[in-house]
This record gives sequence, structure tokens and C-alpha cells, in this order.
Amino acid sequence: MRRTEQRRAAIWALYQSDLLGRPLEETFPRDVHSFTRALAQLVRERQPELDQLISTYASGWSLERIAPLERSILRVGLAELLYPDAVPGDQAIPPEGAIDEAVETAKRFCGTDAPGFINGILGAVLRDRVRET
Repeated sequence: MRRTEQRRAAIWALYQSDLLGRPLEETFPRDVHSFTRALAQLVRERQPELDQLISTYASGWSLERIAPLERSILRVGLAELLYPDAVPGDQAIPPEGAIDEAVETAKRFCGTDAPGFINGILGAVLRDRVRET
């Protein structure tokens, strides 16, 4: 299974967990890849911090106003952007790759405004993180 599909599986697990109020572990398929599980668990562990960033950068939008699937895409994108070495795997995805993966997922599964919204938030976080270093 390609990494793109594994990322999307993490997004779907997080989305289902949030939407249905079920524990994350119950939303994984039986044959879940270890990368998918680790990425989703990283997001869940860091969710308060990730949600704070989303709230900060989504000016004019409360976290609750952002569609659940878009929130999950943003959380995964931010986790890979901020913690590239936290998920075991061949190699960390570059920051631009994490943004591209999130935008492409939004293009495929969300409304027409979502890709630009997601790109704007993730791009702004990346720009600010680069300035800080």
C-alpha cells in the first residue's frame, strides 16, 4: 500500500473517531498498516496542540466550524509537517510533500474551497516555522 493511501487511512480513522465518538482503535481496519496506526496515534496524542495551531491560523473560523474531514486532513498534515521523524518509516516526508498530500486529499474528498483553505493554513504554519529557525 502506498504512503498516500496509508495517510488517507489515518485521516479516515481520525474522521470516523471524531464523527462517531468512538475510540480511535475501533476505527482501524483489521489489516491496518503500522504507518497508518502510528500517524493517527501521533495526531491523537498531539491533537490539543494541533487544534490550537489550526484555531490560530484559521482566522475567522472556529475549530468547530471547520468540517470534520477537513479538520482531520489538517491535523495529519500538521503532524507530518511538525513531527517528521515521529512516525516510523523509510524516511520522513518533506514539509512541502506533507502540504501537497493534504491538499490532494482535500481535492479528492472535500468541497471546492477546502484545498485552498488547507493549503493556506499549512503553508502559513510552514512559513512561520521556517522564520523561527
